[in-house]
Amino acid sequence: MRPLRLALLFGVLLAVAQQQVLLRRPPRLLTLEQAAASSGPAALNLRFSRPMDPASVAAGTRLEPRLRFDLQGGGNPLLLLPGQGQRLVTPLRLQLEGDDRRGLPMEPALWQWDPRAHLLAVVPVGSGEQVQVQQGNGAWTALSPVWSSISEIEPLGDGSGVGVVSRDDQGRHQVWRLNLQERNLERVAAINTPLRPDLGRVQQKGIDRFVSEPLQYAQLSTNRQGDLLVQSTPLTQGPERLVQWFRSGGRRRHDIEASGPVAMLPGGGELIVPEREGLSLRTLPPREPRRQVLPGSRDLSSFCPVAGRALLVRHWPDFRRSLELVEPGQAPRPLWIGTAGLVASACSRGGERVWALLIEGIAEPRLILLALDRNGAVLQRRELTGWELEPGTGLHYDPTGERLLLTLRRQELDNTRIGGGPPRRREAQPALIDPFTLELTLIDKPVRQAQWLPAG
Repeated sequence: MRPLRLALLFGVLLAVAQQQVLLRRPPRLLTLEQAAASSGPAALNLRFSRPMDPASVAAGTRLEPRLRFDLQGGGNPLLLLPGQGQRLVTPLRLQLEGDDRRGLPMEPALWQWDPRAHLLAVVPVGSGEQVQVQQGNGAWTALSPVWSSISEIEPLGDGSGVGVVSRDDQGRHQVWRLNLQERNLERVAAINTPLRPDLGRVQQKGIDRFVSEPLQYAQLSTNRQGDLLVQSTPLTQGPERLVQWFRSGGRRRHDIEASGPVAMLPGGGELIVPEREGLSLRTLPPREPRRQVLPGSRDLSSFCPVAGRALLVRHWPDFRRSLELVEPGQAPRPLWIGTAGLVASACSRGGERVWALLIEGIAEPRLILLALDRNGAVLQRRELTGWELEPGTGLHYDPTGERLLLTLRRQELDNTRIGGGPPRRREAQPALIDPFTLELTLIDKPVRQAQWLPAG
């Protein structure tokens, strides 16, 4: 028995010695990943070899150019969020330092990070259309084949891809998922290391088709997990289908009847479903089935970056429309009401600032952009003289770069006539709008529609 006891004692001593060695080793940064934060796409998830002291990490961390940031979490993992009200217009250099809860310092970690959203567009190419992305250096890169036409694009909420609805010359639709790859994080040896030229560059890494059969129509929605919701009707006049296409490739069909376009909540796990009684909020499996209804004739207009906030358009019997802000546990808050056409909206992180795009007048329609506060007070008003909104497009907000995006077309007609036919209209182009001054900056690129692709 004595050799056995000695062996057991040796094993215990070895385990204690190993434990002491591990306890004396400095903490390490195990992973640094882009995170889909509820307040916007600019966030990093930090995971360490042991729990850290958040105050120490916050004190030892720097972002260059110098930016304020918040550090959330109890110690491991931690979430790094650049502070609100700051525009990220260049790639960042990140220096991470700090102590664990025992006071042991971690080895400094130096990174380069490009969290900026990219401009994504459907571009006319020859006799067809193609999905293209604008890289950080301003150059445009093709992400898709050239299809006859593209009726919809839906950037996935985690930046991992783009949902596309293509249409052929016979009116048959197909749904595709463009899988994208972006290297927007890179570890470096020194904080002053020159930025890699292709940091943040987006490229395609594959295309998946939703179904092989042609569709009569298709409508897309996404969440921050990168899932794609496909609402479609087969060309054979079968019943409408509602299928959740997971980022991992799996699928789940939802037996839900809707009277209009269904949307996924950005946080995931729930759907907004138009019904005859109003808008309903429905949970998704594996959660217990639950249905809440907001009565009245309302349409979903847009989501705010902070979870649970959204803008609704309400239709009144006297043909007026109103814009409402919805927040968790509160009745819809009216922000604007009038007879003008309310064609698009967007809101800041928690709805502190809201933008409404209106069309006023019938014989000579005018495009009006309003900036409102969360109580409906008009902060700014700008008439976009000489411009009209490209049909089927909306107003899109980038919370990382603090920019609004429209797809605009000049109202003027070209003097050029082909064969004596009608005048040829100018191509639409992306328009960037400062959300605080409403100043307009046009991008010289012919497009059919444009949206923001969040960093992935």
